[in-house]
Amino acid sequence: MDAVIGKWDHVYSQHDHMRYPAAAEVLTENDFLLPSTGMALDLASGLGANSIFLAGHGLAVTAWDSSGVAIDKLTAYAVQQGLNINACQEKVMADSFTGSSFDVIVVSRFLDRTLSDAIIGALKPDGLLFYQTFTREKTSRKPPNNPDYLLTENELLALFSPLRVIYYRENALTGELLRGLRNEAQFVGQKRK
Repeated sequence: MDAVIGKWDHVYSQHDHMRYPAAAEVLTENDFLLPSTGMALDLASGLGANSIFLAGHGLAVTAWDSSGVAIDKLTAYAVQQGLNINACQEKVMADSFTGSSFDVIVVSRFLDRTLSDAIIGALKPDGLLFYQTFTREKTSRKPPNNPDYLLTENELLALFSPLRVIYYRENALTGELLRGLRNEAQFVGQKRK
C-alpha cells in the first residue's frame, strides 16, 4: 500500500461517522451558483462533505478519493441517507478524467498542479469549478507546510486561466490577521462555451 494512502486511511479510520465535516466555504458561500440538476465531481473527496452538500442540492455526485476507508464511510453514509453519490476509490491522474463530463467539479484542500488541464477538460460547457486550498503565505505554521502542496500568490488564477473567473479570494496577510479567511485561496471559474 502506498504510504500516503495508508496515512489517509488511518486518519479517516479515526473519524467518528456521526460527526461529518462541513463542506468547503467556497462551495457553501457560493451555493447560489450551483445548477439545480446535473453531474458533479468531488475530487479528493475524503469523507465526502462536499459530495453530501452537492447531493443535497439535487446533483448526481461522483466522489473520488485514494483512501478506501474514506470511500467506504462515504458510501455507507450515502446509502443510509438516500443520497445520489457514487463514491469510488481512485488514485487520480490526468487520464482518470473524461472530457465534458461534469457540470460542477469541487476540489478542496488538495493540490496537484498536473491535473489543471484535465479538470478544465472534464467540465461541460458552462460548467463550474469550485476550488479551495492552502497558500504559502500563511498567518500560522499549522500544516501543511510542504510548498509542493501550497499555492503561490494568485496561482489558482494562473492554473485555471482558461476559465471565466466568477469569484476569487486570497486574503493573505492583509488587514486584521485574526479575522476572515486566512491560509487558503478560493476560486470559482466557469468553462466558456
